[in-house]
Formats: sequence, structure tokens, C-alpha cells
Amino acid sequence: MIVALGGTSAAADPGPNPSVPPGSVTSVEAPEVDANAPGLKLAGGATLAPARVLDIKSVVEDTGGEERREDTNSDVKFALQAEVLFPKDSDKLNAAASSRIKAIGQEAMTNKATKIRVFGFTDNLGSYEHGAKLSKKRADMVQLELTKTLGSNVTFEVRGYSEDYPIADNATEEGRKKNRRVEVTFPRGDAPNAGTNPGSGA
Repeated sequence: MIVALGGTSAAADPGPNPSVPPGSVTSVEAPEVDANAPGLKLAGGATLAPARVLDIKSVVEDTGGEERREDTNSDVKFALQAEVLFPKDSDKLNAAASSRIKAIGQEAMTNKATKIRVFGFTDNLGSYEHGAKLSKKRADMVQLELTKTLGSNVTFEVRGYSEDYPIADNATEEGRKKNRRVEVTFPRGDAPNAGTNPGSGA
């Protein structure tokens, strides 16, 4: 049985189904398969390849696009728009930022994360150098706030990437708003850390 959950996903969407309300859960039965079909039979002497787990990515974004969550077999990643956390062109956390960051820290604790990556990004307005400084300072502030929840037994990797690795089109303000963000990534459960390349979905 295939279960489809409502929400925004990065996977290819065949389009809305007018008979299914948004956000509802639907069930679709798997089609019948003829076990004796010639195309399913192995040639003489052939064997099946070893079973392996595919890396499945789930992406969910809230309605306003202020928070984006990506889940894979190995990692959990949160991307928070800078406007949610900071005043314009500032690295000082606003009043609402602490509760959002604390919730991410609590989930990292649930997953027993001991290594957390905090990466800052900007849009392409202004100089690259200014963006690099601002994105790093913002990542530093989020890391300090996470430490309040996680304590000192966690290793942080903190970087500022300026306008590198955009997730949306910098030609529009809506896209630039998504690119001005701080990402927090940690391993899922006991999964090994899956590298530090921010380009893999960052």
C-alpha cells in the first residue's frame, strides 16, 4: 500500500487532484503483479543484486516558506529564513527566534546528535564579502542559541557561504528571501554524518 501525505515536497508532483482536499491522507492499492510474467523471470544462472536502502529525501516547507525541513535516511536539515530570526541586515536575533531555534535543538537531542552543522547564506544583493561576514555572524548567533539547549557536549561546524548555494532564484524578491537563510543539519538517530557539502540540497 502506498500512503501519500499532504505537504510541499521536492519530489515531482503530477499536479493537484481536485477530488482530494489539500493536506489529506489518501491510500492507493498497489497494482496486481503476475509472478509468472516472462519479463519478471531471471535468465538461467542469473542472481538478484544485494538488497539496498535507497536514500529517500522528504522536503516540507511551511505555507509562508519561512521554514523548510528536509529529511533523508541519514540527515535532518532545517532552513530558516533570515527574516524569521534577524532584523534586516543584522546578526542580532529577534524575540521570536529563540523558541524556533530551541525546538530544533530539542529535535537534535531526540536524535542524539553530537555533531551539528550551522550554515548561513545570503542573497546576491550587496558585495560578496559583506554577505560572507553577515552569513557567518548569523550562523554564529544560531549556534550560540543552540548551545543553550544542547550544552557543551556537541561539536558544531559553523560557516558563512554568502550568496553561494542558492535554493531559489535571486532574480525575484521571493527567491532572495528564501536564499537569505540559516540551515541547521544533524545526523538522524545513529546514522553516520553524511559529509559537509552544502551543495547537496543546500
